This record gives sequence, structure tokens and C-alpha cells, in this order.
Amino acid sequence: MPVNEQLADEQWRRYTYCRDRSHLEFLAKADRCDQFFIGNQWLEQDMAELRDQKRPAMTINKILSILSTIFGEQIYNRTEVLFRPSSGSPAEVADALSKVWMQIGQNNQLPWVRSDVFADGCIRSRGFYDVRMDYRDSVFGEVNIALQNSKNVVIDPDAEEYDPDKWNDVSVTKWFTTQDIAVLYNEDDAELLKQRGPLNRFGYDSVDRLRDTFGGNAFLAGQGNWPYTGLDLTTFRNVRVLDRQYRKLDKVEHFVDITTGDMRQIPAGWDRERVAAFLERMGGNIAVTKKLIKRIRWTVTASDIVLHDDWSPYKHFTIVPYFPHFRYGKTVGLVENLLGPQEILNKVSSQELHIVNTTANSGWAVEEDSLVNMSIEELEAGGAKTGLVLEYKKNSQPPQKIVPNQPPSGLDRISMKAEEHMKTISNVSDSMMGFDRADVAAKAIQYKNQRGSINMSKVLDNLERTDFILARNVLDLVQEFYTDKRILNITKDDFTRENEQIVVNDVDPVTGEITNDLTLGEYSIVITSSPYRASLEDSQFEQARALREIGVQIPDAVLIENSRLLRRGEIVKQIEGNKNSPEAQEAMAFQKRAAEAEVSGKEATTQKTLSDAQLQQVRAEKETLEMQQGGDGGQGAIELAKIEMERERQRDEMALAREKMQEEMALAREKMQGELTIQREKMQGELELKEKQLAQQAEQQRQQQESARASELRGENT
Repeated sequence: MPVNEQLADEQWRRYTYCRDRSHLEFLAKADRCDQFFIGNQWLEQDMAELRDQKRPAMTINKILSILSTIFGEQIYNRTEVLFRPSSGSPAEVADALSKVWMQIGQNNQLPWVRSDVFADGCIRSRGFYDVRMDYRDSVFGEVNIALQNSKNVVIDPDAEEYDPDKWNDVSVTKWFTTQDIAVLYNEDDAELLKQRGPLNRFGYDSVDRLRDTFGGNAFLAGQGNWPYTGLDLTTFRNVRVLDRQYRKLDKVEHFVDITTGDMRQIPAGWDRERVAAFLERMGGNIAVTKKLIKRIRWTVTASDIVLHDDWSPYKHFTIVPYFPHFRYGKTVGLVENLLGPQEILNKVSSQELHIVNTTANSGWAVEEDSLVNMSIEELEAGGAKTGLVLEYKKNSQPPQKIVPNQPPSGLDRISMKAEEHMKTISNVSDSMMGFDRADVAAKAIQYKNQRGSINMSKVLDNLERTDFILARNVLDLVQEFYTDKRILNITKDDFTRENEQIVVNDVDPVTGEITNDLTLGEYSIVITSSPYRASLEDSQFEQARALREIGVQIPDAVLIENSRLLRRGEIVKQIEGNKNSPEAQEAMAFQKRAAEAEVSGKEATTQKTLSDAQLQQVRAEKETLEMQQGGDGGQGAIELAKIEMERERQRDEMALAREKMQEEMALAREKMQGELTIQREKMQGELELKEKQLAQQAEQQRQQQESARASELRGENT
């Protein structure tokens, strides 16, 4: 785009306003926290003064170990994102969206990006994703989720909400090469910037000097006394770009569902023909209306050159934030409150070492011209060496070692207090770091670890909030840009490494309906936390083993699946064998017959018990009749009452026995049916896998035959 000084000046003035209001303070804090995390915990002037005094400067980096423990808590607790239908949306499309999210996460290595964002948030108090469409690998576009350097993101200083949808604007200051400008924006603009060199029309500020690179704070190419002459400057990142997204009022067309009243903005890339085709396909249930909204404007400038200025194609800012602790626009990380105790620990430890050094060489009191075998300077340099021999003149005062001052009492406890302060401030105990004493019970350590995880709940809860915002933005990108037919491949199960193929936006040639239409419907987002698979497997394995020890029949496949063995899937297959073989079929038939025989035996036993009870009842009735006919007065009535009580007791026992037998039979039938269903499903799956393998083998054989035939033809032609 041409030079536009007015727009570039507006862009720069807004940037300087946001920078001076809050961003410079954040930069100073973030840079200091970064330096403490990597171990550069002394100021240069302090180090120089200590070197002049020949005093040590100790660095005992406790922050790194504490943060490593917290990072481990995050790594071993992953989240899963699921989409659920709302407002009558189809459930199968919600399942398809969940799988699309899984595919996007796998393509972007999302667990690692998430860990980097979490680390930025813990150290600097701010971490950011950048979420946008990427067309480098696909003409249809794919969702790209990347880490954004938090020092480069300038937030609206007037905002006070966590969600960027409540911000007025957000700017990103980046450094590009002229080649990057040519690829991303325009070759003419890149050539103009190349001719101008690295000079910025608006000058440089402190942000320029806090760049995170392998080379540290970069010396800008071409600025000042540039010593590396003759190098190709197009490979240097010396072009500063201001990328700003801000909200502006605009009337935009929306789709309106006549039945429910739901509204959705028409994607910016849709022309009139596409909108008309969509309305025709919906059969009159959707209408179009205009609505005044705050729409996102996207402006990118470099010096006084406008590289891009247009409406954003997205509903949200591309920036997604993570703040460990957030309070009305104030962000707090986990390192900044540890800076004071860490400095105390370093200074006290250095002072202790200095006292030890001065104690070893506290100095000597020597009479003038009394030394024979060395000079005063030599004694000063080597007076603390082991095995030192001093020869002094006869009848003179012998040299005496100066008694050093005693270390101040309580100096050693200050360092211990500093360490305790760091533990209490960070909520990371010795149990969480694995440093508990040997005499502490395992259950107590486990309970302490649980309490430590609870102390981190707010930090991880805000991470889940960020996951929700990220999933919401990705859902909107998918519904707006994933409009064509796509075939997606995902890894369905980490244990079996089974791949699943899913087709979305596919038109049925018979009915004309779209299968898994991602563009329609509203869906709610569910964020669930689950332990990392390795730690989850350890827990599941221990529980399964404990259940087997108390007598619960846990299958061998379950134990192997939750173990840490390599090639567990192959081991399970070897144990279970080939279920399509005649031997396996015969064994399964035998198990089925055995289960049926067991149920039949229990039914026969129940029938025999009922027959015996009926026989006893007939005998009792016969005895009662005989007694009534005998007419023995009161004695007969007593005997009759006893018989009636016995008969009632037998009825109760028969009823209980009948109920017990029925329950046992029902359980046996359910167990048999469940086992048969599981075996049938396994056999069907293995049969399908075998068919695929046979088909692949046949295809390979066919290709080999064609290759051999082609080789023969080439030989004949030769």
C-alpha cells in the first residue's frame, strides 16, 4: 500500500499511549523476572563493586527449581475440550467438532504451545496465544495456534476484563526482515523499506532494546557504528512493524434464524451468490438483516508505510491471553513475589562465604624487619597456605595471626528463613519437590502433594479459562472457514495408535443434505481436566493390581494396557492370540457352552429346591388333616399351630431361596451376555483389521507383479 503518514501517525500515537500507560512497567518487571529465572540475579554495578572489593557474589537459583515443579504440575494435568450441542443443534456435528479440535491440536502441537504460554504467564505474569487462519500448507486454510511473545503484546490500558472481547484494541510490535515483508504483505513496500534502511521515522524507544533472541538485546543493523559491513541486510530483523487490531462501529449483515431468533454475522468472504445459495438451501428458515456492531479493524504499519488496512475477517482478536492471577487489569505471576527472598538468599550466602574466606586468611601481626625467609608481600599472598613455615630473627617478636571477628549470630538463620519464605510464597513444599525426610510416611507425603495441588488451583483454573477462550475462538474460525469438504485424520487412541478418518461438510449425492455441516448450529464448550497419560496409567495400574489382590477378576489386558511396558498393544495381542483361528473359535464356543451349562445347572438346582419345598408342604398338610380327624382336643390344636408356624417358616425360606436363585441367574445371564458381546466386538474388530491387512497385502502383491511385468517388458525391449 502507498505511504500514508496520517494513518501511520495515528497508529504510532495510539501505540505510544498504550505503551506509556502500562506496558513499560510490564516490560521492566518481565525482563527482571526473566533474568532471575535464568540465573542472572545480580545487577552489573553491584557485581563490579563486589569484584573491586574481592568479595564473592553467590547465586543460588531457587526460583528455577520452584518453577520447574509448578511446570510439572501443569504438564501432568492436561485438559480435554469437548463440544456439546445447544439450541437444537445435531449431536453428531458436536462430536465431529470435538474431533476437528483434536486434529487442530495435533497439527499445532498444542500441548507444547500450551506449556510455553503457561511458562510465560508464571514468569512474566502474561502469556499469549496467536490464533488465525494459515494458508501456507493448504489452499482451504488451517487454524494455526502459535505462541506470541508477551513482551510484544500491548494491551488496551483502559481495559479491566480477562476476556479480549471486552478490550477496545490490542497491538503487537514485531521485527521482520524485508523478505518477510515481501512474502506477507507486498514486494514494493519491502523494496521501499530496504532502500530506507533500518531507520524508524518515529524513532526508537525502550521496547526496541528488550528483544528476546538467541543474541540477546540486538544491536540494530545499520544503526550507529555497525561493525559488520558487507552483510546482506535483508536477513536481519530490523524492520519494526506495528500490528494493531481495534474495534470500530460498522453496519454488518447477519443471518437470522426465523424460528429461534439466533443471529450470526455473515463471513466477510461470502459474496452475494454464496449468500443466496445458502438461503435457498435453508428453505426459507433463514433471513438476512443489517445490524450496527463493533467490528474489528486491522491496521499494520512499518514506519510511515501502511502494509495492511482493512476489516478483520475474524470475530475475535487473534490474541488469547493467560494471566495466572488477575485482578481488574492487574496481572500477577509467580516469580515477582519471589524476587525479594531470592535476593536475600543470594546476599546472605555471599556474606557467609566472605566470612569464611576472611577467617581462613585474617592477616598477620609482624614486627618490622623480623621475617627472614620471606617478605611482607609474600606473607600477605601466601599466609593462608597449608604447611607455611615462617622464619624470623632471633630475639624478635614472633609473627602472630590476627584473630578474626566472630560471624554475627543468626546470620545462618536468615538464609533458612529466606528459603522458607520462598516455599510459603510459591506454595511449593518439600513434598512436591521430592525433598521430604526419609522418616515421613508415604501417606503423609501423598496428602501434602494433594494440598500443594489445591494451592495451585487458581493458577490452573485461569489456564482452563484461557482454554475456553481459545476453544471459543477456534470454534468460530472453524464455522466460518471450514466450509468445504475436508477429510481429517486423527490419532484416536494413544495406546493402540489407531487412526480415524472423519469427513466433514460432505454433500450426500442422493438426498443433497450436508453430512457433518460445521457451519451451522450453536455448541457449548466443556473443559475437563485429566492427569497426563503416564501418571494416569501409573494410578490405574496400581488400582487394578490392588483389586486383583483382593480377588476381583481384573483381565490381564487391563493390567498390561495401564502398565509402562513398551509395545503393550503387541503384548496384549500375543496373550489373547488370533481370535479368528479355528482354535480360538472352538475355545470361545466352549466358553459359551460352559456358561450356558452353568446357568442351566443353577436353574435345575432352583427347581429341585422348589420341588422339595412343595413335597414338605404336602406332607405337612397330610399330617394336619390326620390330626384333625383324630380329635384329641386341645393337644391337637397346639400341634396344628406348630405345624402352621413351621409351614409359614418354610414358605419364607422358599421365597428367599427363590429370590436368591433368580438374582444369581439374572447376574449369570448378564455376565454371559456381556462377555459374549465383548468377544463378538473384539472378533469383529480383529476381522476388519485382518481384512484391511489382507487387502494391503493383495495391493502390495499386485504392485510387485506390475513392477516385475514392467521390468520384463523393459528387458524385452532392450
